Order: sequence, then structure tokens, then C-alpha cells
Amino acid sequence: MIKNVIDKLVFGIALIFALQLPLLADHYQQYLSGQYQATKWQVDGYEMTAKMHQFPNARAMIARHLQLDEPSVKTDAKQKLATLELFDELSLGMDIFNRGNLFEQLVFMFNPKRVDALIETSKNFTLGIPLDPAGLSFGLVLGLLLNLLIMLPATLLFSKRKA
Repeated sequence: MIKNVIDKLVFGIALIFALQLPLLADHYQQYLSGQYQATKWQVDGYEMTAKMHQFPNARAMIARHLQLDEPSVKTDAKQKLATLELFDELSLGMDIFNRGNLFEQLVFMFNPKRVDALIETSKNFTLGIPLDPAGLSFGLVLGLLLNLLIMLPATLLFSKRKA
């Protein structure tokens, strides 16, 4: 009887946890989208400047600036290059969140390289229940799997005692 109560309690906690992941992915997508739009605005500015000064693109302009001897120009070029690399990463993320499934989104989110973005997202995260069928299904299946995984040692222990 105690095992059944513990099993139900573990399942409830696992289900609540699992149902939060689709919601966290939605929050993360909103955070990513805001960062993407702000960075895109900067990158568009770099591209306009490059075209204005007859460079084929911003990367060519930055490569030229990195060759110059002026330290401030080199530092500025390195910052611009870092922004372009961030934009490439954000573009990949936006593609995954617009076209990928929830599993792909979670893999992207929980990548150790992106822990800062996940921490920022979690600061404004509130618990809830996903209303879309995919989120509910994902939460239910993951909750069941977590429950099975967590209760496996207890199940094995109780089955040995009965035998």
C-alpha cells in the first residue's frame, strides 16, 4: 500500500515537471525571438554600411577591418564578428523552434553553450499546463517514463521480497 502511494506521488511530481518543459520551450522561443530581432537589426546595419562602402557583405568589411593597424578598429571588428556569429546561432535556433519538434527544441535549449539564455528565460517562467495536444502528450509520456525510471529500484526491491 505504501508503495502505491509513493508511486502515485512520484508520478504526480514527474507529470508536473514534464508538463513544464513544453511551456519552458515556448518561453525560450519568445526570449530567442526577441534576441534574434535585436541582433538582426544590428546585422542589417552592418550590411548597409558594408554596401555603402563597396564591400560585398559585412563579413568582407569586418575581415578588412581586422587587417588594419588601428586597435580601436580591430576591437570594433571583433565585436561585429561576435555579433554575426551570435546571429548565426540565433538563426539556427529560430529555424529549430519554427520547424522542429519539441524534442529538437529541448536539445537546443539544454545545450551547455546556451545555459545563460536558459537561465534568463527561467527568470520570467511561471508554472502552468500546456493547452496544446502535443505539449500535453509530451508531458504525459515523459511523466510516465520518469515515474517508471524513478520507481524501478523500488519495484525491483519489492518484487525480490515477494519472491
